Formats: sequence, C-alpha cells, structure tokens
Amino acid sequence: MPIVRFSARRHHRVLAAACAVALVALPLPAQSVASRYKAVADRIIAESMRDSAAWNRVALLTETHGHRLSGSPQLERAIDWIIARMKEDGLDNVKGEPVMVPRWVRGEESAEMILPRRAPLPMLGLGGSIGTPASGITAEVMVASSFADLEKRASEAKGKIVLFTFPWTNYGETGAYRRQGAIAAAKAGALASLIRSVTPYSMRTPHTGSMAYDTTVRKIPHAALAPEDADMIARMVARGEKVVVKLTMSAQTLPDVQSRNVMGEIRGSQFPDEVIVMGGHIDSWDVGRGAMDDAGGVVAAWEALRVLKRLGLTPKRTIRVVGWTNEENGMRGGNAYRDAHKAELDNHLLAIESDGGVFKPLGFGFTGPDAAFATLRDIGKLLDPIGAGQITKGGGGADIGPIMALGVPGMGLNVDDSRYFWFHHTDADTVDKLDPREVAQCVATLAVMTYIVADMPERLRPAGR
Repeated sequence: MPIVRFSARRHHRVLAAACAVALVALPLPAQSVASRYKAVADRIIAESMRDSAAWNRVALLTETHGHRLSGSPQLERAIDWIIARMKEDGLDNVKGEPVMVPRWVRGEESAEMILPRRAPLPMLGLGGSIGTPASGITAEVMVASSFADLEKRASEAKGKIVLFTFPWTNYGETGAYRRQGAIAAAKAGALASLIRSVTPYSMRTPHTGSMAYDTTVRKIPHAALAPEDADMIARMVARGEKVVVKLTMSAQTLPDVQSRNVMGEIRGSQFPDEVIVMGGHIDSWDVGRGAMDDAGGVVAAWEALRVLKRLGLTPKRTIRVVGWTNEENGMRGGNAYRDAHKAELDNHLLAIESDGGVFKPLGFGFTGPDAAFATLRDIGKLLDPIGAGQITKGGGGADIGPIMALGVPGMGLNVDDSRYFWFHHTDADTVDKLDPREVAQCVATLAVMTYIVADMPERLRPAGR
C-alpha cells in the first residue's frame, strides 16, 4: 500500500474542513421561551403601563353600578354593561352563560349596646344569616375567646348572645369564627352570635362574608362587630360589668334567581380550540363597591386582552376572559363553568385567577406538571423588570378550582396583599384603595403570561392529560 504524505499546510486545511463539518452537524442549542419572546414582552409591558385605562375602568364599573351581590339587579346591570363594552372592544365570542344563584337579602339591621350605657355599634350581618324577630333580640353578652373557651363554659351561654373575640391570625383560622360561629353558639344554647370582624386593621369598619349553618342545629342570627367594639365589650365583661346588646336583623334568603358568567375572547389564529382562561369574579358583597374584591381582577384580565388587541397581537391559541358570578356566597359560577365546558377541558391548557386585589404584582403561584412549571418560570423572567417574575409552586383560586380538580393546570396572581384584609368585605372596598400604576402592572403581568402561553409553538399541557 503506498504511503500518502500530507504537507503540514494541507493537514491543517483538512482538519479545519472536518471541524467545520462537525460543527454543522451538531444541533444548535434550543432557544428559551423567554429569549424568543423578550421583545414582544417588553412591548406588552410598555403598552400596559402607558396610562391608567384599567384603573379608570374599575372606577367606571364600580361607581356606575355599585356593589353586586348575587341575585341583585345591580349585578345583572353590571354584566349587561360588560357585555356591551366587550363587544365595543371587538372581543370575540362575547356572551353571558346562565347560572342559577342564591339570593340573600340583608334588609335593615342594627346593633346597640343597652348596658352599661347606650351606644350604637357598627355591625354587618353575615351572608346567609337568618334575621331576628321584628322586635330584635335583647340579651346579655357572653364573651368567648375561642371555640374551645365556649365549649369549656357552654353552660354560661344559654339565653345569651355569644361574642367571639378571637383575634386576627390569618384568614383561614380567624375566618372559621365567621363561617362556623353560629353553629357553635347555637349548640351552647345562645340566642344569637357575634364575631370580632375578620381583619388585622380597622377604623370601626365591620366586615361581612359568608357563614354556614348545620342542619342538626337550630339556626340563630350571626353578625360581625368592628374589632374596636368587640374588644371594648370584652374589656367591660372582664372588669365585671354586665353588657346587654340589642340585635335587630331583617335578613332573609329568597328563591334562587338566574345570573351569568360573563366572557369574551381573542380567538386563536392556529389552534382556536385550545384555551387559556383567566379572570376573577364579577359579584361582590353588598357593602362598599367591590372594587378590590373583585372588579379589579376582572378588569385587569379584560384590559390585558385590550392591550394585545391594540398591539395587533393574535396568539396561536384562544385567550378567554371570564367574570365568574356568585363566588362570594355560593361558588355557583365556577361550578357552572366546569359543567358547561367539561367536554373541552382537555384543551384548557392553563387557568389563571386574580382574586387577591390588584395591588403590586409579585408573580404567580402554579399548580400543575413540573415541566410546565419550568416553562412558566422561564416566562416569568420577562416580568422581572416590573418585579412580577416570581413563579412559585402552589396556586389557583376558588373559581378555577372546579376545573383544576379535573386536571387543568392553575395559577393565581400573587400580589402584595398586606392591605387586602383591611378593606376586604367592608364599606371601604372602593377604587381609591387601588393605585393606578399597580393596576397597570397587574394588566402587564397577566397579558405577558397569557400571550406567551397561548402563542408558543409547544402546548403547555400535553394533549390527553
């Protein structure tokens, strides 16, 4: 075999060519979702932040229609208004889907301390409570610091009004006295029950909210006092004074009536049957104007679609905004959405809920597959410029809970909620508690996240899961 000799120069040329071929043959590293969408995310953020349109719309909705308790004419007028405005905005598939909802009516109510001196007590009946006799209930107050304290001293409660003074720790623990207080007090023989309002801060503003009865226990009226007055009564009793209160409530529950989940979309350009759904609840309690809880959540999601339309951005998949009805006192809207869309849920790739007040956004909490979590964390980096890029495990919401239970991945918008429970379920839930810039940041956060999930080539959730 002849010996083939290469010159040093030719050897270098052959080696260089081989390396070039090898480089061409190697796959290029995959581009991250964040790097692919950085330019468009920056445009979405800039457009979202350019004005106070979202805050202005929250103000217009809540100040035009006021509070929106399920079953009320105000709620239905607000839904009519949203449908008309969504159509004007050019959204697709705008409609209201029928939902039967409970109708609880507060009526006239009052509380007055009779002894040791006469003084009116700001109060709010708790949602679902029965009323008192027309003449009211006048009785001595027994103060119980907790359920355990009442159980230990149950013999003292008979024929009295029980006042629970459990202090604020968190919404779950303290809220148990709102939800279950009437049951515990009735078991002990009380005529009515009162709670120290569920809040860490008060300016003599009582908080309402939903409560429950047990069918095995007599129903008694149940209401909330402002923390300042509950604490005053507790101190009076501790000093050995007899405190007598007159409670008058004309609350009643009427037959169910029809309401609607309200929705509109940007229809996907390539995969219109694949859906990213987001929103909040359009109903509120019958105090304040429901701006923070939760008109702001509905409007921020709605405004996110308006931003995408102004930028001419149509994603590959459909983004649907929903204002769910009856979150506050029945959860009928979330359940009705599940039932109406059950056949489509395999193609619901992500559900996002905003129901924590549209304060400074921090990011999202996510419940779903690990692979999807990794993708969402990558997308979250695009929100770092406005401080909203933190994606954590564990999140969702009450209205999306029913579809999450059937396998739809869920996210909840996380915000700085340090002031949320100051105003929650009170007369003070008005638009002035919201900062226009923070509301706009919430719009940007929702718009970036939903647009990228709806537009990226890969499904966030594999087909058939």
